Amino acid sequence: MTPHAGAIRREAHAKINVFLRVLGRRDDGYHELESLVLPISLADHLTVRPADRLTVSVKGAEQLSDAVPAGGLNLALVAALALGDACEGGGAAIEIDKRIPVAAGLGGGSADAAAALSALNELWGCDLAADTLIEIGARIGSDVPALLAGEPVLMHGRGELLAPATVAPTSWVVVPFAFGVRSPDAYRWWDEGGFPSGPDPEPLLAAAAAGDAATLGALLFDDLEVPVSARHPEIAEAKQALLAAGALGAVMSGSGSSVAGLAADAVHAAELASGFPGALVVSGVAGPMGVA
Repeated sequence: MTPHAGAIRREAHAKINVFLRVLGRRDDGYHELESLVLPISLADHLTVRPADRLTVSVKGAEQLSDAVPAGGLNLALVAALALGDACEGGGAAIEIDKRIPVAAGLGGGSADAAAALSALNELWGCDLAADTLIEIGARIGSDVPALLAGEPVLMHGRGELLAPATVAPTSWVVVPFAFGVRSPDAYRWWDEGGFPSGPDPEPLLAAAAAGDAATLGALLFDDLEVPVSARHPEIAEAKQALLAAGALGAVMSGSGSSVAGLAADAVHAAELASGFPGALVVSGVAGPMGVA
């Protein structure tokens, strides 16, 4: 493939873990997981352009852009370096318009990494196959492979094993918090507490595929929610408040700290959000980013 001469843009979609089941700690230090990963309409906007060297700049709301490193810890830059090693890529100017809350369990950094892999694969003319990009993404972060798919997937392993999932259209309210939760801390708390793994997700998957929002709402779960909420009771309080306000169900997303409430439709979601300052109304996204 010939390198691209102009700017390439991608939407880096956030995600909600409709369920997250932790099956145990692996010998490599990661955890064996099972999760229905649903991309949502909330997205960072990423642009890549040809340049003599690799750079990353972050803009957007001050509280978001200031919280995202532009240097070596930025996952989009990590992704660019990893892709460059795989296909002898050159330089690029990567610009991220940040809209996803940081360290919120919504996969913002991983979404940026996935979008960078997709965009730079085109910019540099790498022409790497989807399986190769997913393999590279798995080395960057456990959420990157699922977010490369850009559509609902059932995730296994530590995140590298994906299967297509059918999810009918959904509407959600996302309640973010000013504090973040580090994923290693959340999993360590789960280990220390000796918590059991969640239930068989088959009834939840069937409800998601059928568009049975009421049944789906009652089946949402996240195995990390109890240990994280024990340290951050605001999470459990927000979940109970969403349910009291009429949400069909509510669950912490990923390792937290955001809480997602399932609504009957977009109008219902807007009504729910009105009671939670800073809440975001989002919808589930179907349709790949162009990688998987």
